Amino acid sequence: MNLNSSHALNNSYSQTEPKEDPHLIAAVELPAPDTSSIAMSELGYPAQRSNSVVMQKAEALRQVFEQHRQERQLVILQDFPDPDALSSAWTYQLIAQEYEIQCDIVYAGTLSHQENIALVKLTGLPAQRWTLQAAKSKDLSMYTGCALIDNQGTTSQLLSVIQESGIPIAAVVDHHSLQGDLKAEFTDLRPTVRATATIFTQYLQAGLLKLDSSVAQHIKCATALMHGLRSDTDRLMQAQEDDFLAAAYLSRFYDAQLLNAILQANRSKRVMDVIERSLKNRMVQNNFSIAGVGYLRYDDRDAIPQAADFLVTEENVHTAVVYGIVHDEDEELEVVIGSLRTTKLTLDPDEFIKEAFGQDSHGRFFGGGRTSAGGFEVPIGFLSGYIETSDYAKKKWEVFDTQIKQKLLRLVNPRDNPIQTE
Repeated sequence: MNLNSSHALNNSYSQTEPKEDPHLIAAVELPAPDTSSIAMSELGYPAQRSNSVVMQKAEALRQVFEQHRQERQLVILQDFPDPDALSSAWTYQLIAQEYEIQCDIVYAGTLSHQENIALVKLTGLPAQRWTLQAAKSKDLSMYTGCALIDNQGTTSQLLSVIQESGIPIAAVVDHHSLQGDLKAEFTDLRPTVRATATIFTQYLQAGLLKLDSSVAQHIKCATALMHGLRSDTDRLMQAQEDDFLAAAYLSRFYDAQLLNAILQANRSKRVMDVIERSLKNRMVQNNFSIAGVGYLRYDDRDAIPQAADFLVTEENVHTAVVYGIVHDEDEELEVVIGSLRTTKLTLDPDEFIKEAFGQDSHGRFFGGGRTSAGGFEVPIGFLSGYIETSDYAKKKWEVFDTQIKQKLLRLVNPRDNPIQTE
């Protein structure tokens, strides 16, 4: 579809009235703090416990918002935000507005995945790109706090700049395992939940914001949440009970036509070229497919997870790892970025990546993961920068390609020693 027509599409979608399913409402709506619309005995013990956690967290977040009325906050996303992060951040912003808190959603990297671009353009999702240099030159004194949504700061270049400015962390909401020691007023880390969008949908159900099907912005936000939830649960195939209940609630408000338009965004030629490269360069051992794809432009970074998604579909492959050196011409920075996808139920991507690549000098892991997926980012540091000759570029890639393969093969073939010594 032509994304340049997003304004017209936005106008048409804002007029679309979502259909309510009366059979779903009573089954999934969590009680607001001052009501008892669902009897706990009807939900069963696991749902009672989950509901209790949701209500406690929602009330704690409400109190934090109350304490910061009429202030301004930054909502920090990972450098390359996905639908789960984007939709959750938007929901945080809308909830904060109920307490007269103005939020700016920012990320340092870029949107390169075609679905992410479509999501932002078609819904008008208010996310801004702040490069590292731009962030350093901004007057941050207007911000009294920040929130980390769908990340814990380990995948954002902006956090260090924010912390150097003395801006405290008001909230951390994420569905990944604990990545490090962060001091925040409010923390909600739930690795058993498959998507941060599920957590924010539960906040909505708990009464922090009442969605209104007559408000266009609410319809678009619900659609974004549905896309985020769907994306992080592999089209609900990896979803748990909480995720299904959240999806059922969102089904009352989201715009199916808008979501379909987002999902129909076509892959670019450059993405297809990276997938082709991964096929050509892949090494298959013990049902692992490992592929280095060389150098990529910063704007093409999201081709890496798409290539991993493709390789894992090959016969007799249960896990795919694709990586490359991503070059940011604006910042003159380079970083090794990789993605893992797996269909093996007994393989924990978070544990695998942390074991393979370890931690930096500050004790932060180079990567992590969730059910069926993971990723890693390794800064190149001193060796980053302008490459004058193709021979040098080739040698540099060979060094990093060999090192990454060695680290992966230690786990793929634990009996083999990939490093030969005299």
